[in-house]
Amino acid sequence: MKRIGVMTSGGDSPGMNACVRAVVRTGLARGLEVYGIFRGYEGMIAGEIEPLKANSVSNILQKGGTVLKTARSEAFKTVEGRVRAAEQLKMHGIEGLVVIGGDGSFRGAMALEAEHGIRCMGCPGTIDNDLYGTDNTIGYDTAVNTVVQAVDKIRDTANSHDRLFIVEVMGRDAGFIALRSGIATGAEAVLIPETVTYIPELIDLLERGWQRNKSSAIVIVAEGDDAGGAYQVAEKVKEKFNRYDIRVTVLGHLQRGGSPSALDRILASRMGHGAVDALLAGRTSEMVGVVNNNITYTPFDKATKHHMEVSPYLLELVQVLSS
Repeated sequence: MKRIGVMTSGGDSPGMNACVRAVVRTGLARGLEVYGIFRGYEGMIAGEIEPLKANSVSNILQKGGTVLKTARSEAFKTVEGRVRAAEQLKMHGIEGLVVIGGDGSFRGAMALEAEHGIRCMGCPGTIDNDLYGTDNTIGYDTAVNTVVQAVDKIRDTANSHDRLFIVEVMGRDAGFIALRSGIATGAEAVLIPETVTYIPELIDLLERGWQRNKSSAIVIVAEGDDAGGAYQVAEKVKEKFNRYDIRVTVLGHLQRGGSPSALDRILASRMGHGAVDALLAGRTSEMVGVVNNNITYTPFDKATKHHMEVSPYLLELVQVLSS
């Protein structure tokens, strides 16, 4: 193998740039030529492919977002689109590919390898932490810290006005951000997609807090919670509970931005380095992970089909510490 490509795909996450940097510099250190593919699979189809040198990735370690850009690609979901993408890679002499993204990005890589023989390794770049085969995904730690910083500020105004704030965080299918940020901020309750939300139980919890003279309350809701999100939860609570002035805050895409934490920078660097060495060792269609501080490799089909499970211990911890 003489030439590899690197790309970011799907939603951006803090630390993607650190991973790109690690791929480029590890590849160059191993005697490879490294090409950057801009705008994900859409850019691959369009031939937006350029050689990268060591100085191409200087001063990007601390930056949020992705210097390679990212985009959704409906064209790549078609057989014809993947044919055009593979033709572009082969035209540039790219024999192996490092894909930094989430489950959709990895499914695209699987198709590329199966249909066109392009060897692919993946690095899990998603704030949701919902891929099997790694303790943390790139961007998750930063996203949790962003939520914690925001909720700490919200708590200040909640205390000042005797308010209940219902804060919505990202997590359409997974509640990891909500759960850990809820513990870190002392939230009174955390509502996530993995558990059933019972509004009467939530109201009872809030009432008990009021009776103990709590001057404010915070409820963190993952956007995919079965109660329908923060605004719907607020409306249901208002029907039966009016002790506090109730307000809603949706943090939204704020959680994806910002400079990556030290943990995410180190994690991304290790994963990018591991992906290049894996390609050189002949591996393919696998996601690089870090489990118990050790580099691991998980087949794409297993990483995307077997999502991480929520810890019952952390669920209990929320209940105990909020009581």
